[in-house]
Amino acid sequence: MTDELPRPPWKMDWTAEALQQFENMPEDGKQLFLAARAELITASDPYYRGIDADVSLPHWITVRPLASTSPGGPHIADLAGGRGWLIFTFIRRHTDPQITVTDAFWA
Repeated sequence: MTDELPRPPWKMDWTAEALQQFENMPEDGKQLFLAARAELITASDPYYRGIDADVSLPHWITVRPLASTSPGGPHIADLAGGRGWLIFTFIRRHTDPQITVTDAFWA
């Protein structure tokens, strides 16, 4: 066993409802969600990226807290200028951190 903190890629899980929403999306929405997933699971910290928070992200995705009063709580990833989003929580467990998607939407 090591005391080193876990590093990306993070595991990602979906609630049953969010997974059903994802599976019912048109193909272009699914592709964008999969690209956003790749960005989130490889980020060193899916919540905090420093002063230029979204500078390392593609232009079509922004990540912010769902509620400004809860910066450590659920976050929303806005996709394609608000055409879709996914709401996720990053659980920082020492041995098994993971991202859990609780809501997915595509218009």
